[in-house]
Amino acid sequence: MQTREKKKSKRKWLRNILFIVSLLFLTVVVYCIYQYNEGLSEASNGKYKNDGKIFNPFNGPEPQYGEINILLLGSDSRGEDHARSDTLMIAHYNQKSHQLKLASIMRDTYVDIPGHGKQKINAAFAFGGPELVRQTIKENFGIDINYYTVVDFDGFSKMVDIVAPKGIEVDIPYKMSYGIGMTLQPGKQVLHGKKLLGYVRFRHDRLSDFGRVERQQEALTKIKDQAVSIHNLVQLPKLLGMADPYIDTNVDTGTMLSIGKGLITGNSEKMETLRIPVNNSYIDERADVGAVLKIDFEKNSQALKTFLSDNGNDRSL
Repeated sequence: MQTREKKKSKRKWLRNILFIVSLLFLTVVVYCIYQYNEGLSEASNGKYKNDGKIFNPFNGPEPQYGEINILLLGSDSRGEDHARSDTLMIAHYNQKSHQLKLASIMRDTYVDIPGHGKQKINAAFAFGGPELVRQTIKENFGIDINYYTVVDFDGFSKMVDIVAPKGIEVDIPYKMSYGIGMTLQPGKQVLHGKKLLGYVRFRHDRLSDFGRVERQQEALTKIKDQAVSIHNLVQLPKLLGMADPYIDTNVDTGTMLSIGKGLITGNSEKMETLRIPVNNSYIDERADVGAVLKIDFEKNSQALKTFLSDNGNDRSL
């Protein structure tokens, strides 16, 4: 009799625990949805708010083995429907180790674009949106992409101010002004959205696009460090909601939250970066499309595959 009562008591205890766990889970889900919608309602009308589908369907494969490749495209639209991509990066996230890596492909890299022949790789976005960029990367480098995210200049500025409201500190090596619509003085400065955009866009120095890619990677690394601070864990759903109108992406909200939570709580290491083409793997040439980078595809494909693998730590710049 006593044993039967103990069993009943144990079952009741288990039911209570399950009820509490379920209630907590439901509370977290409701909170995330509420905070996301709050952020969405606070955001200004970004380019992609209520726009529906902007680009052709993206046919990237489902992620495997806990590894995700996301195509990051910065577009200088300036009123055009599909301008060339000003920035082309691959973000690689490992869901087990929570490690984030970032590979930049120089926009003047001379490649075969399916259906369009030899072109600069940044033309793929203008010809066919993110899907054609995915096909181009797969054909030329043997790497496939699972998701994409597109942000234009205005969206980048807004995103910086949302994620890093206190600004991003950079050390400006010399005066920057030509081609960016502002003047940035040398020295350590804290830059907010529009000024940080000018910093990462500047390319009129001896390093040209190579220096710009380096600054882009520096800025994104610092933005990532601020975005995944433990302070932002509770605010994460709201931050995603506020950022939503300024980006076009096929990454679902659940995956975004999962990646964000993993980066914040997973003690991820410092973000590794890579530039394609790597050193000593390209020559400057002129083609019918202008000045291009003619690269060693075998060397660069191998460097990219090694970098994006679990054991890859090639940081060639």
